[in-house]
Amino acid sequence: MVVQFSVFPVGAKESLAQEVAKVIDIIDKSGLPCKTTAMATLVEGNWDEVMALIKKCHRAMRKCHNRVYTSIVIDDRKGARKRLTGKVESLEKVLRRKIKK
Repeated sequence: MVVQFSVFPVGAKESLAQEVAKVIDIIDKSGLPCKTTAMATLVEGNWDEVMALIKKCHRAMRKCHNRVYTSIVIDDRKGARKRLTGKVESLEKVLRRKIKK
């Protein structure tokens, strides 16, 4: 499955790079395939490992902040593998060209 999620403190200062970097570090060190974007991070894996990662990220942010917002979007397709790249490759095949990434 592919999960898009974001975790950030509510009521903190305007720039959240320092806080979010701590979560990105946890995700990056998880060993799961991932891609960080400007608005969220995509992670691929099975239910238990992805949910454990999200929980770890949420709790890490919660240790430092009284209020934390976590948003989760799940694409769970039976038998699907390598969806982080496969979904984009499918689109490029239909378009017959590379798209901006």
